[in-house]
Amino acid sequence: MNKGTEVARGKTKILYENPGQPQQLVVAQTDNISAGDGARRHVITGKGRLAAQTTARVFRLLNLCGLPTHYLSGGEDDDANEMVVRRCTMIPLEVVTRGVAAGSFIKRNPSLQRGTLLVPRVIEFFFKDDAAHDPLITPDQIIAREIASPQEVGIMTELARLTFDILSHAWRRRDVLLVDLKIEFGRLTAGENEGQLVIADVIDNDSWRIWPQGREELMLDKQIYRNLQAVDDAALEAVKASYERVADMVGSFPLMRSGMAAVIADSAGEIERANEMVRVLGQLGLPTVRHVASASATPAFVMQLAQQLEASFARLILVAVGENDLLRSMLDSISAAPVLDGTMEPQRLAMECAKLLGLEDTVLYGRTLLMQANARSNVLHADASLQQPVPVPQGAAFG
Repeated sequence: MNKGTEVARGKTKILYENPGQPQQLVVAQTDNISAGDGARRHVITGKGRLAAQTTARVFRLLNLCGLPTHYLSGGEDDDANEMVVRRCTMIPLEVVTRGVAAGSFIKRNPSLQRGTLLVPRVIEFFFKDDAAHDPLITPDQIIAREIASPQEVGIMTELARLTFDILSHAWRRRDVLLVDLKIEFGRLTAGENEGQLVIADVIDNDSWRIWPQGREELMLDKQIYRNLQAVDDAALEAVKASYERVADMVGSFPLMRSGMAAVIADSAGEIERANEMVRVLGQLGLPTVRHVASASATPAFVMQLAQQLEASFARLILVAVGENDLLRSMLDSISAAPVLDGTMEPQRLAMECAKLLGLEDTVLYGRTLLMQANARSNVLHADASLQQPVPVPQGAAFG
């Protein structure tokens, strides 16, 4: 990849200008691995390539789900360990989401048993300072020190939780428990969304704890390196083997599993409502087909259509749109696919479809989580607007 002047250098990556694109940077992953704030350092040939592949695949998944990230391209192609990102001003915080009690969290909470599930998720902030060993910092301290605004702290908290839940779903489908996750944020420095908070830096095998089958002794993450009593070539090769396995598994994270929502109107008079259903389902990226088939006028066609759809799509949801329950009842009795009532509100119906298909599709699962988060945000914004003082018109009299 054509790179310009070096901009910054960290323990495991180097940032360069992207020639001709002042709003972008090139991130090159190195083969370095370190622990204990750099107290232990080694080089594992090929680690940079694996880190770039893992990061690119994770960020592509998050982008597909609709989360804001700095990732644009690269990391998986012939450029090996380099990817193109949007230029950000990084916020000096590590945001850690914990789903299982482990690591430093146990040391700070000795009453908790290691491996305890944490419900709800615990979100912690750490100030990036190697000399001080990245101390824990509270949201109030972040705001008081003007590291981030109250609104930004709220956004980082929500995005960290969403990112964890999306990746937890992806790992869970592979019988792997996501224990905790560290991410970082930046503010876009230019462009239409200048100042927007985005998930930035990298998310690779150094960023999480993952336990296959929920068993800590089967861990595949950087903790293997941290736990080494003696570091020799054989030990480093074992670490690399785990990183290769993780990169391979993460490779399937961004893939959507094909599914289909078949919206069937009971009459020509229901076509407009069926079209509205299709429009809302399309906002989630759900593929759809539309048909008109009447349970009372064309029952044989309803049966034929249901059989044809089941034979064509492995993951099918039927949506019956009609004035009465006849079509839905008929489809429910002849089809093994889930049948939803098309009289429900379109947004709710889209959510039901997304939840059903999202059981095995992390992209759709993530979009569902984001839709729910946006709905919560809209409610909170509406409440906040009601709390604002009502302006009094000039000259108004009070009795």
